[in-house]
Amino acid sequence: MRAELVMIGTELLLGEIVDTNATFLARNLAGLGIDVFFKSTVGDNLQRGSEVLAEAVKRSDVIIISGGLGPTEDDLTREIVAEVMHSPLQEDKGALEELETWFAQRYGQSHMPVHNRKQALFPAGSKIIPNPIGTAPGFYLEKDGKMVIALPGVSQELKTMFSETVAPVLAQKGTGQILVTRNLHFVGIGESRLAEVLGDLLHEQSNPTLALYASGGIVRIRLACKAESREEGLEIMAPVEREIRSRTKEFLYGTDGQSLEEVAAQFLVEKKLTLALAESCTGGLIGHLLTNVPGSSAFLNRGYVVYSNQAKVDDLGVRPETLEKFGAVSEQCAREMAEGARDRAQTDLALAVTGIAGPTGGTPDKPVGLVYISLASAGDTIVQRHVWKGSREQIKNRTALMALRLLWQLSAT
Repeated sequence: MRAELVMIGTELLLGEIVDTNATFLARNLAGLGIDVFFKSTVGDNLQRGSEVLAEAVKRSDVIIISGGLGPTEDDLTREIVAEVMHSPLQEDKGALEELETWFAQRYGQSHMPVHNRKQALFPAGSKIIPNPIGTAPGFYLEKDGKMVIALPGVSQELKTMFSETVAPVLAQKGTGQILVTRNLHFVGIGESRLAEVLGDLLHEQSNPTLALYASGGIVRIRLACKAESREEGLEIMAPVEREIRSRTKEFLYGTDGQSLEEVAAQFLVEKKLTLALAESCTGGLIGHLLTNVPGSSAFLNRGYVVYSNQAKVDDLGVRPETLEKFGAVSEQCAREMAEGARDRAQTDLALAVTGIAGPTGGTPDKPVGLVYISLASAGDTIVQRHVWKGSREQIKNRTALMALRLLWQLSAT
């Protein structure tokens, strides 16, 4: 069964809002075993909207429309569907009564605004999709082997209506198979290098399929297969996942919704280790990420944001002669920052970062993007040198990511 999404709203074309509805719909349709082959975005215009829907009806079995169900003149989804499907608009008395009751209960009005009466109009032959949290009912129309579904553009309303009404209807029309997915997350290895390591698996894929995605220093592999149940799908994917893990264990940190900070935090909690942070170029970003994890108070003792040289001396005990001889962005300074934080906080571990986030401040010997990351423990102090390219924000984010990776790597030692 082919599905297609038509997102209606001039605000989408202007970039005024982000289209999260398409993501939600595509993911949930895949879970029902329904393939989405096309997605279109069109403004609030009767002619252009009709042209887009007419093309969608030609090539797809199910078309889901988001938006254009409000009460104003530029809400045109009802008119578009009526025109393309040759089903004139008709007023539904039950829907009209529900609208009037809604306004009376919510606003104490004896009469709802006249414009809202439009929301009780539906193409002939439609079945109404109740909207339990808003004024815009949706509808679906089946005709000539095609199914057109119209939902409001308000995200929470769309999600509720899809889950409660649309998904059960579509489930009955599906193939009986569902799409089962599993995501593997990697850090410390680039997308192209990972593709080389897994080249034969990518070349020979059938069911499951593999796809690589890279964003912000993280690479994700999505495994997907069609199966009768999630349990069967995971069983089909298991041999491929085992092979991937055997080749990439030093880089594969988590699955599905796991973040790197969650995995690092889990390790610290399980081992009952305490941590202090000493951040210069990241300005507290590592602490922010770790404290996003519930229960982080179990391991995170304190964090020092030591942006100036004087702060490094006063708060962490970095020696002035170290700064004078090697500079704040150096292996020696990073080491003393980590060891000083651990000593002063009396923690098991201390993580320190110092670097040049840019866009200015670099030299031929110490370019923008140069960072040092240090991890101090009872037995050793590790210092890593990295040089990143990108904007100030990208360099800060990549530094925080690799600092968390250093923590996570302890779990493998």
